[in-house]
Amino acid sequence: MTSNDPVTMVAALLAVMGVATVIWLLIAAGMRECAAACLCLAGANALQALALVLRWIPEAQLHTPALVADLLLLGAFALLHLSVPLMDDRPSRWPLLLAGLAIVAALLTQMPRGSSPVAHHLAVNGTGGLLCFFAARNTARLLRHRDLKPALCLLFGLPFVVIGGLLLVRPLATLWMPEVPASLDTRGAFNVVWLWTALVMTLTVNGTLAFLLMLKLVLQIRRLTLRDPLTDALNRRAMAEAMATEHQRVRRGHTYALVLLDMDRFKQLNDTLGHAAGDAALKTLVELLKPCLREVDLLGRLGGEEFCALLPYTDIAGAALVAERMRHLLERSDFQWNGQSWPLSASFGITESVATDADPTEVLRRADEALYRAKAQGRNLVQAVEAADQRPRPAVSGQGDPVAS
Repeated sequence: MTSNDPVTMVAALLAVMGVATVIWLLIAAGMRECAAACLCLAGANALQALALVLRWIPEAQLHTPALVADLLLLGAFALLHLSVPLMDDRPSRWPLLLAGLAIVAALLTQMPRGSSPVAHHLAVNGTGGLLCFFAARNTARLLRHRDLKPALCLLFGLPFVVIGGLLLVRPLATLWMPEVPASLDTRGAFNVVWLWTALVMTLTVNGTLAFLLMLKLVLQIRRLTLRDPLTDALNRRAMAEAMATEHQRVRRGHTYALVLLDMDRFKQLNDTLGHAAGDAALKTLVELLKPCLREVDLLGRLGGEEFCALLPYTDIAGAALVAERMRHLLERSDFQWNGQSWPLSASFGITESVATDADPTEVLRRADEALYRAKAQGRNLVQAVEAADQRPRPAVSGQGDPVAS
C-alpha cells in the first residue's frame, strides 16, 4: 500500500512543508505586525524540508555532508522556537539561542567521522526536541495570557511536545532496538508510525500557530473597537457598556462612583503650543492618572479633553480621595513641549450611584453637574453632587485656577 511506503510519506511531508512555507511567506507579505513571526515559520518549514531532502534521500546524501542537514534541522527548530514570542510581540532571546546552537554545532564538527550516527542524531534531535518543549511552554503561556482556560492552553501546546518527543524517540529507539531502521526510507512498522505521526504533527503545529495569529488579530480588532486610539483609554462606547454592567450590581446592594474630569485650559494649550502638544498632554494625563486606579477601576475618554473613571464598590468619600490624588499629581506634573513648560491641571466632578438611579446616565449627569460647578468656581477643583438632594458639596480640594479658557 502506498500509505505504508516510507518514500511516499517523506514526499508527503515535503509537500506539506513546502505549502506551509509559501503560505507563511504570503501572510508575511500582507501583514506588518506579525511579519517577523511569519518569516520565522516560513524559514522553519523550508529548512526542515531541505534537511529532510539532504538527510534521507540517497542521491542528496552522496553530494552533501550529513553535518549540513543537521545544522539545517537545528536552524528550523530554532526559528520555530523564536516564532512564538514574536507572535505575541515579546522580545526573543535570540543571542542566547544562537550561542547554544553554536556550541552544539561545534560539538558536531568535533565528532570523529567513524562515530555512530546515533550520537549525531542524539545531539541534533535532543536540541531540536528541547526547543520544541520550550515552544510548547511559550504557547501555553501566551494563551494563558489571553485568558484562555488552562486545559485549552495545554491542548494547543501539546503538538510541540509531540514533535519534541518524536525527535527524541527516533535516535533512542535506534540505539536500544537494533531492529529499528536508522534511515526513514526503509520499510518497517516503526518508520510508518513515525512518519504518519510526524505528518499529522507538522500540520497541527502549523495550524496551531495559524490559530495564534488569528487570535492576535481578533484581539487587536476588539481592542480597536474598545480603546481610544490616541490615549489607549477606553472609548465612550466601552465605558457605557462597563457602566451598564456595573449598574446592574446596584440592585444587589453594591455601589459605584464616577470621577469625571476635564483638562483645564486645553484650548489655550492647543492654540499656544499646537495640536500635537495637546495630543501629548492628553497622553501624559492618562499616564499620570493610571497609578491612582485599582485593577478593577476603569478609565475612559468620553471625548476631547474629558475623561471618566469608573470606581466599582466605592462611595463618594472614596471617589473624593481618588480625585484629589489625581488633581494633586496633575498639578505637580512638569509637562514640557519643545523646551516650553505648560502647567497641567483638571477640574473634577464626582458622585456615587444610588438604588433609585434608573440607569447609568443619571449617575453620569450628576457627575457632569459637579464638573460644571468645579469649572465655574475656578478650575483645578474637586466638586461632588449627591443624589439625595442634588446639591453640590463645597469644593473638596484645590485652590482654583483664575485663568479662563
